[in-house]
Amino acid sequence: MTTKTRECDTAADASAQTLRIVRNGDIEIAVYEQGNPDGPTVVLLHGWPDSHHMWDGVVPLLADRFHVVTVDNRGHGQSSNPRSYRDFALDALASDYLAVIDAVSPEAPVHVLAHDWGSVAMWEAVCDNVGQHRVASFTSVSGPNVAHLVMWARNRLRRPTPRNLALVLAQLGSLSYMFYLMLPVLPKATLRLFATEERWRKQLSRAEGAAVEQIFLGPTFNRDIGNGLRIYRATVLSLVSRLKKGQERFTQVPVQVIVGTRDPAVRQACYDDEPNWVPAVWRRVVKGGHWLAFSHPELLATATTELIDFVSGQPAPRGLRRAEMGKAHKAFEHQLVVITGAGSGIGRQTALAFAREGAEIVLSDVNLASAKETAALIAEAGGTAHAYQLNVADEAAVLAHADEVLTAHGVPDVLVNNAGIGQAGRFLATPAEDFKRVLDVNLYGVVHGCRAFASAMASRGLGGHIVNLSSMAAYSPAQGLSAYATSKSAVFMFSDCLRAELAGSGVGVSTICPGVVHTNIIRSSVVSGLPEQDAQRKLARVDRAYRLRRYGPDKVAKRIVKAVKNNQQVVPVTTEAHLQYRLNRLAPAVGRLGAKTMSLG
Repeated sequence: MTTKTRECDTAADASAQTLRIVRNGDIEIAVYEQGNPDGPTVVLLHGWPDSHHMWDGVVPLLADRFHVVTVDNRGHGQSSNPRSYRDFALDALASDYLAVIDAVSPEAPVHVLAHDWGSVAMWEAVCDNVGQHRVASFTSVSGPNVAHLVMWARNRLRRPTPRNLALVLAQLGSLSYMFYLMLPVLPKATLRLFATEERWRKQLSRAEGAAVEQIFLGPTFNRDIGNGLRIYRATVLSLVSRLKKGQERFTQVPVQVIVGTRDPAVRQACYDDEPNWVPAVWRRVVKGGHWLAFSHPELLATATTELIDFVSGQPAPRGLRRAEMGKAHKAFEHQLVVITGAGSGIGRQTALAFAREGAEIVLSDVNLASAKETAALIAEAGGTAHAYQLNVADEAAVLAHADEVLTAHGVPDVLVNNAGIGQAGRFLATPAEDFKRVLDVNLYGVVHGCRAFASAMASRGLGGHIVNLSSMAAYSPAQGLSAYATSKSAVFMFSDCLRAELAGSGVGVSTICPGVVHTNIIRSSVVSGLPEQDAQRKLARVDRAYRLRRYGPDKVAKRIVKAVKNNQQVVPVTTEAHLQYRLNRLAPAVGRLGAKTMSLG
């Protein structure tokens, strides 16, 4: 192996890129280096039909900390293009990668982030007795270990239950395209005719949900898409011998596998047995397709960095702990749940319920002392909670709170917009400031919370859930509840709209609609249009009636946790809420008639 180096970009600092040619036998491999020369080395490997340019959106996110190395596979970009398909076997690609690693980091092991065939070939290297000592960590994106995939299928077929057969057939179906691409002449001619650079970029933009300008293709794309097809022929033909041998491959390298839920080639189930062969392995399932470097560059950079930091001796971050395979977890263990209005009532009980399921809780309330009491209850039960003071009606305060939470604790997995206030009184007797106050807290508190956190939850790509507290009043017209019912009805519709907008990101939205539930919201409600003494007597009567109903906030909390687990959309709580919900959908005029004859204000 020999190397020669020349500058190909004179840009300053971390963006400066140096081209190095690494020779592996007769093959010259184009290697591009940039970033922090004193940082740990991270090698980025691509698949078909890409070149090193596939990583153009990821490299800037790593370059400040790491010595970043990207590679053109043989047959791609500026690397050599051998003539025979046999020269594109996985062990040949793995040999190229080890030659590159020896050249760019002769002494220290490197960290690898690889995609597609780059990942498949790197699996060969990290399962080699010599090669695995040159790799400190391996983040594998949409590219399984071929031997592991074969053994996974064999394990399922040995127990041919309907589910196991379906899993194997589904994965086989996902890989069936390979049998066409391995054919001589025909696929290459077809791709050169129809898969132009412009069409490929538009197709990937639609499939991956990424902007066209985020689809990074190299200037040699039209040549690479044909040359790289030989990888398929070499690999498919080698599968015959692998199936006969049934050889198991092991590695001691810490491996993180990342797979998209919409990946047309690789299914997450095919990684289920990885702990059998990899002692330290993590799996992250991303709401995305196959080319995650285009749609989720930040996620790949963050996930890679988290694994590097962990193997370097730092504590495992929450996301990595949650992704660890081979360990049983509680339903919300290693997840972050953010809850507003958690100082009492439904908010407090929801915080306790999620904490019992293993979640770390960030809770807030307009009354800091009450929030701290909830946090103390969670701590006494062995959980972890952080208390904050927050007025959800203050948009600036909510945004500042979100910035603090994201910095100190990370992106929430679950957001519960629970904070709310009660109000009663006929509309004509309700001052404008009272009406506005109810909307500011009950509606805009929810809107502010979603605006502050939803973007980070959606862009992360790992899914999540938002819970918005509405009410049975949202679909139950009544005299004397115009402000309160309006606010909750608006939350109901807002949640429907938000659910539709976030569906593609994997973030679910649940609308919780409690009926008669005994909490302190009744005692703290405002009754407009009545003398203070009369208002307090009315609230006392309602509070007593609610107490006799014997439906406490702990039961609502259980329904909230269940809604998040099952991604339920609209969740009426209590019998009367269910009945009224169905009545409102089937015969709304009956509800309006009842509102004319009954007054709650």
